[in-house]
Amino acid sequence: MKYYFVLNPAAGQGGAAELKRRIYNTARSKGIDFGIYTSKAPGDALVFAKMVSAAPGDKAIFACGGDGTLSEVVNGVMEHRAEAERLGKAPEGSIRVGCVPCGTGNDFVRNFPDAGDFTDIAAQIDGSVKKCDLIYYETERYDFEGAEDVEDLDEPRKQTGYSINMFNIGFDANVVDMTQSMKKKPFMAGSIAYLASVAVMLLRKKGADLWVAFEDNDVYSGKMLLIAVTNGCYCGGGVKGIPNAQVDDGLMDISLIKNASRRQFIKFFPKYMKGTHLEDKVASKLVIYKKSKSLTIVPNRKTMRLCIDGEMITAGRTVFRICEQAVDFVLPNA
Repeated sequence: MKYYFVLNPAAGQGGAAELKRRIYNTARSKGIDFGIYTSKAPGDALVFAKMVSAAPGDKAIFACGGDGTLSEVVNGVMEHRAEAERLGKAPEGSIRVGCVPCGTGNDFVRNFPDAGDFTDIAAQIDGSVKKCDLIYYETERYDFEGAEDVEDLDEPRKQTGYSINMFNIGFDANVVDMTQSMKKKPFMAGSIAYLASVAVMLLRKKGADLWVAFEDNDVYSGKMLLIAVTNGCYCGGGVKGIPNAQVDDGLMDISLIKNASRRQFIKFFPKYMKGTHLEDKVASKLVIYKKSKSLTIVPNRKTMRLCIDGEMITAGRTVFRICEQAVDFVLPNA
């Protein structure tokens, strides 16, 4: 087994050098075959993970960063597998994916409260494997370069990929957009930036206008506060907005919150953060919560802001499909 550690230098609020030192010292002391790679730009972790996935032998690839870095590594592994299948190539050994969380949200690893310390490098190296689902998506991606209005947008390009944690549209996606700006301000790191963005978005109450087709042929069309399409429970650095999600049940969880008033949602939000909101009597009027293997979303106003494991894009029609037990995820020894 060879161990690869893909380090996002922007993660960890300046602690990347210390993390690299810990990885090096621990790996050397355990006598394993390892490599440390520092990503150069967005998308670089995906390219590296795809490349090392093609190497012969068993390997473990650890994303050392946040959910975005983990998502890139997962997509690199899946792109390699798809390419190998197209070419009819036999597997070049097993591939495990792990995460050493040092990003802003670190939400996917929160789904494993009984696992060991994800920041313990030795526990990660000695960890066990859990098969986890992924969500495949196919979307129409729009680029705004040169466009002054939605009607001026060029034709979209097809984008496909996988989410290991969740997709957000509406309120949650708008919060992510603002959080990225907030994090550039002094004293606005992590969950502080997220909560400040929540406060601003509650005042603006900017949601989404969507046509949503569920697997059971139920359709919802119109304005809503948000919709989350998820594999895991958490977003925004620990907000348990999708409390019934399980990463290995072969189903994605879909949580749609209708066009609530500010007063309703402000009262509702503390329970939403804790994951107890579905027990509230208000939920029966405001929330549509389903488990499904597939879903289609079409923006009623041509485009929507779509958050994919923290990455923001402008999208059109999007189709989601569960991929059961698609990745071998490393759980650190307790």
